Amino acid sequence: MRRLFGMALLAVTATCGPTARAADTEYDPAKVSESLKAIFQFGSVATKQALNANTVTLISGTIGGTYVQFGADLASVLDDGNKLRVLPIVGRGSVQSVADILFLQGVDLGIVRADTLDYLERKGFAKDIKKQFTYVTKLYNEEMYVIASKSVRSLSDLNGKKVSVDLPNGGTFVTAAIVFERLGIKPSFLYLEQRIAMEKMRAGEIDAVVAVGGKPYKSVAAFKDDRFHLVPVDYSKPLQNDYLPASLTAKDYPNLIAEGESVDTIAVPAVLAAYNWAPNTERYRKLAQFVDAFFTKFPTFQNPPFHPKWKEVSLSAPLPDWQRLPVAEQWLKSRNIEAVTRAKFDDFLKQSPATAATVKTGADKEALFKQFQAWEAERNARAQVRPAAR
Repeated sequence: MRRLFGMALLAVTATCGPTARAADTEYDPAKVSESLKAIFQFGSVATKQALNANTVTLISGTIGGTYVQFGADLASVLDDGNKLRVLPIVGRGSVQSVADILFLQGVDLGIVRADTLDYLERKGFAKDIKKQFTYVTKLYNEEMYVIASKSVRSLSDLNGKKVSVDLPNGGTFVTAAIVFERLGIKPSFLYLEQRIAMEKMRAGEIDAVVAVGGKPYKSVAAFKDDRFHLVPVDYSKPLQNDYLPASLTAKDYPNLIAEGESVDTIAVPAVLAAYNWAPNTERYRKLAQFVDAFFTKFPTFQNPPFHPKWKEVSLSAPLPDWQRLPVAEQWLKSRNIEAVTRAKFDDFLKQSPATAATVKTGADKEALFKQFQAWEAERNARAQVRPAAR
């Protein structure tokens, strides 16, 4: 009997022992996961209010584009439990993002191209639209890519040809429309998603594909076919009011540019924009919370593993004809972070008589000023932004 009792006790110990030890070492997931805390507390009014009050929604761009990567980077760095959450949403492009910021409930911010709002006004689609927007910061310059057969040596060779300019909700279609119109070139536009367009070009069904995005732009970098190359886009006078000169090299796109060569193109600024909310509103409060976190942690974005284009971003870079979000302007001024001013540019010309001699007209000066702004912004972008001492 005693032996049977001993065997039974051993069996019970063998069964319960591991469970007891597991209980001693088991961790509480809710201690490390804010999401689990929210689920465990489901139904709590306080939890629901905190999640909604501190979440900022950002419309980014299409899959494979630079906007999506920037949105992911912002969420990665700025998410801070329930204190602040950045919720990036895959968008449909710059034109749709403008509409989403204006009309879609719950959208606080979006990444758009600087030329999109101008285009909407010039074509009569919107009136005084810039007054409805503010910008947090100019982000980076997006290069224009024109991929075509090597027999196409210039944009004028595409006159009357079939050219895909991405979907009509995006900024690429807008930039392409402006550029070709100003240069007096009239291709036949097709509105195709870029991956589909590139396959049709391989098959000889279309003549060129236009893309606009910050380098390295994935869909362009991934395209490989020895029959095609990048067509130069000259920085001619009709383009100088709204665009900046840019250059692409074999290092950027080895599949499309020969080693040691470069291709001239133009670039258009990408903008982190928001609706022009009144300062005393709840939506403005959330933007203020985002700005403080973003600007304070800004140096983090300029290091790996984040997108290389962050290195071009200068928080203080001005954006002509746009109004900056007041709380962003105040943040920069309180830390003595100044934009590139006309006075700085005039001083530069005085100290560079050879450069000043090339300025013949007001348009020449304006174009040179934009180039100076871009150069100064890129130079300053590498400087780390530090919060003021408290």
